[in-house]
Amino acid sequence: MSLLVIGGTGTLGRQIVKQALDEGYQVKCLVRNLRRGTFLRDWGAELVYGDLSIPETIPPSLKGVNVVIDAATVRPTDDYNAEKIDWLGKIALIEAAKLAKIKKFIFFSVSNANANPTIPLLDLKLKFEKVLYKSDINYTIFQCAGFFQGLINQYAIPILEKQKVWLLGESTPVAYLDTQDAAKAVISSLITSKADRKTLSLVGTKSWTSQEIIELCERLSGEKAQVSYVPFFALSTLRRFFRLFEFTWNIADRLQFSEVLSSKNTSANSQTEIFKIKEILSLEQYLQEYFGQILRKLKEANYQQTQRSSDISFL
Repeated sequence: MSLLVIGGTGTLGRQIVKQALDEGYQVKCLVRNLRRGTFLRDWGAELVYGDLSIPETIPPSLKGVNVVIDAATVRPTDDYNAEKIDWLGKIALIEAAKLAKIKKFIFFSVSNANANPTIPLLDLKLKFEKVLYKSDINYTIFQCAGFFQGLINQYAIPILEKQKVWLLGESTPVAYLDTQDAAKAVISSLITSKADRKTLSLVGTKSWTSQEIIELCERLSGEKAQVSYVPFFALSTLRRFFRLFEFTWNIADRLQFSEVLSSKNTSANSQTEIFKIKEILSLEQYLQEYFGQILRKLKEANYQQTQRSSDISFL
């Protein structure tokens, strides 16, 4: 079976590529920058040039492909707005997939997006979900809450470096998941009909608030967090400012998403079936491994520095 992964250089996409290759699938990766995707080629994937913002580049990449896994989304730094990628690009992709008679289309959305349609990016994902529902193509939509990897820059690194951790007040609990476990779930869904034409939640087994994550990081690192709170009005003002300029709309969308995460309207959608994952990694295990590696490297660096100092002799 041949897979085309879109967004293969991203946090989740790269894990999907690696898992698929490990399980013996033929993998193509649609990339805008071939140099940026070099590591995917080194793993064994075939790189093909393509850009969702340029629809005519999509059809050639589908030749010989059975399954499309779309893990792409607009980045805050992209010089075009989300609609160009997460709507117009996706529509071009699904139409090309139909013509190519793709057997399966996998799409990633956001948990409980239907409760927050005022966020442009989430609204676009909801609209595309409806397109898939009405299509004749076999699909699986995975709704994700968040991934462990995103917590490192937000919490772990600032705590280790004695920098401030910025919060927006009390946050709603989020069932974060390791991207490796998410990738295993996605690839395992290819061999079961139970995931056909379904919307499934891809989440961890336990939900965590920001304060709980900070306390866990403090315990594992041995450092005390310096927590500061951003006033809602300041974030809202900044979001409105970025909305004034088209080239910063993507940043404004992310800021609005941050506001929603701190509201009470982001609880998990209990009506969505959860895709079961075996032997799932817990957040405690993930952060314990991360801090263990970092602290071990720091000890080694301090030991080497001490050895060099003791070797100094004076004549």
